[in-house]
Order: sequence, then structure tokens, then C-alpha cells
Amino acid sequence: MTNEEKGMGKGLLIGIFTGVAVGTVIGLLYAPKSGKKLRRDIKTKSQDLVDDADEYISNAKKKASQLINDVKKKSEVLVSDAKEMIDALLDESEKILNDAKSRVENYIETGKGNLENESNPFKNHK
Repeated sequence: MTNEEKGMGKGLLIGIFTGVAVGTVIGLLYAPKSGKKLRRDIKTKSQDLVDDADEYISNAKKKASQLINDVKKKSEVLVSDAKEMIDALLDESEKILNDAKSRVENYIETGKGNLENESNPFKNHK
């Protein structure tokens, strides 16, 4: 999630809570109640909002923690798979290199043998 998306999500959350709080207070202020009862209702509603916010934050933390753990597990699997692929590629590369070395050595030996065979008639003419 980018910083911009985090900021938008945070702004949306703050906007929702602010809207609920303002709506509740306005609703209570226009309700026909006594001052004492109104203050008690405001206190109750504000505590309910705080409790709801705490619950929301707690759930968000749990989900974020779970998401982080899932991402860690998936990344560990990806890293492990990548290491296995690299090891397999290295093994295959080593086989190809050894095969190439063997072929070159065979060509060199064959070339030396051919060169000796070709040079023998010249040695005999001395």
C-alpha cells in the first residue's frame, strides 16, 4: 500500500468518525432533553464511539499483523524456490562446463595425435 493510499484510508477513517461524532452531538443537542440528561447521553455516546474506535483499531492491528505474517511466509517460500532454481542452474552450468572441458581436451589430444602422425614422415627423412 502506498503512502498516498494509507493517507487516503486514514483520512476516510477520521472523516467517518468525525461525521458520526458531529451527527450524534447535533442529534443530542436538538433532542428535547434536560441539560443533565443531555450531558449523560453525550458522555455515553462519546464513550461508545471511543469503544468502537478501539475495537476497529484492534481489529485493524490483528489483520495487519496477519497480513504481514502471510507476506513473510510467502516471501520465504519464494526465496527458497529461487535458491533451489539457482542451485539447479549452477549444477547444470557446471555439468555443461565440465562436458565442454572434456570435449576440448579430447580435441586437443586428437589434434596432437594427428600432428604427430603427420610429422612422422618428416622425421624419417632426415
